[in-house]
Amino acid sequence: MLKFDGMKRGGKFSQKIALGLLAGFIFGGGLQAGETQNLVSEQVEAEYASLESLYKHFHAHPELSLQETESANRIAGELHKVGYDVTEGFGGTGLVALLKNGEGPTVLLRADMDGLPVHEQTGLEYASSVKRTDPAGKEVYAMHACGHDMHMTTLVGAARVLSTLRDHWQGTLILIGQPAEEIGQGAKAMLKEGLFEKFPVPDYAFAFHVNANLPAGKIGYVGGYALANVDAMDIYVKGAGGHGAYPHTTKDPIVLAGQIVTALQTIVSRETSPLDSVVVTVGSIHGGSKHNIIPDEVHLQLTIRSYSDESRDRTIASIRRIVEGQAISAGMPKELYPEVILTDEYTPALYNDPELAERLAGALTNWLGNDNVVLVDPVMGGEDFGRYGRTEHKVPISIFWLGAVDPEKWRLSKEQGTALPSLHSSLFAPLPGPTIRTGVTSMAAVVLDLAASPR
Repeated sequence: MLKFDGMKRGGKFSQKIALGLLAGFIFGGGLQAGETQNLVSEQVEAEYASLESLYKHFHAHPELSLQETESANRIAGELHKVGYDVTEGFGGTGLVALLKNGEGPTVLLRADMDGLPVHEQTGLEYASSVKRTDPAGKEVYAMHACGHDMHMTTLVGAARVLSTLRDHWQGTLILIGQPAEEIGQGAKAMLKEGLFEKFPVPDYAFAFHVNANLPAGKIGYVGGYALANVDAMDIYVKGAGGHGAYPHTTKDPIVLAGQIVTALQTIVSRETSPLDSVVVTVGSIHGGSKHNIIPDEVHLQLTIRSYSDESRDRTIASIRRIVEGQAISAGMPKELYPEVILTDEYTPALYNDPELAERLAGALTNWLGNDNVVLVDPVMGGEDFGRYGRTEHKVPISIFWLGAVDPEKWRLSKEQGTALPSLHSSLFAPLPGPTIRTGVTSMAAVVLDLAASPR
């Protein structure tokens, strides 16, 4: 399962360190593995009450993207307590924490911090009732509907465990509290500020994301593409408005917009290989003001999802071609051709380094058991963690899914064919106990595998 030819990436590993990591991997599954696992288990249990309280605090106090000051301050304080050197205000409201522990690999662990403008309906005693001001200046309810509260909690928990167990690993830990994942801006901002110039370049980068379809206590993994390129696009379909009784004197942008929406679906059905994956979604259409008025403009909002950069580029080009072609077919003059704007909310596809994913899946299987580490399918959602693997440094990265669903509710949903609340739902809420314990244990196990101290 494990291959060592990728360990010299960037020329950072000496033969001594590579042999040490080999010894550490064997140690992770050997006679002394039980001792290490028992120590981690004992530490997780000792920390659990505090971590559950921290989780409920984060859950009840979500902050919107680029506003995560309170969350970052709390994480920074927790990490300072256990010996980490913390840099705050990095990449906006982000933070970077460093723990150096001798010669060895550098491992980066990331947790994103932002919540969503969602009104929580879970009914939990620690449910969020806070309101925040969105970028448009509007007061909105906020909720951790994507589980970033759990990500922050497990990062702090793993930081505590790994600080306590420094005799069992060696190297450097970089912990990131990242802002603005929900709008695809956080990783880009941290890299732009010089994350890999001002801090050590990691040999490995790892993250979790909670999963609304996996029972708590389980971990899901996938090698290769795990999440998609996600682009947002605005199309302004123009026309010449007028009275609904005299359509022949107008250029109707509503009819043209309808034709565009229909034609866009042929990109997937007729221009994309059945073996490729592309999704084009028109999520919003707005135009007109009254029953009998043909408007001057209709606004379409799209998302475009793909895995490879080639598919992304081809799909965007096809949209531009189809939109202009439909306008020509409708007899629009050139000055009224639709305006197509690709926004800056681009999130690149997340590619899990296959060797790293398999290695960590094997290590976690040793810790959690065969039934609790499962291979899952890639999804078409977006996650800006992928940016950390797309720089010139080509850092091997991997993101795993952390099961968060009450196992009994999961079982009933399978038996009855009912849907579970999804991520971003006002009803989504992880089951704290097994999710926190599994997340902290697994994140610590990842570091103990990648940076094990040879004995």
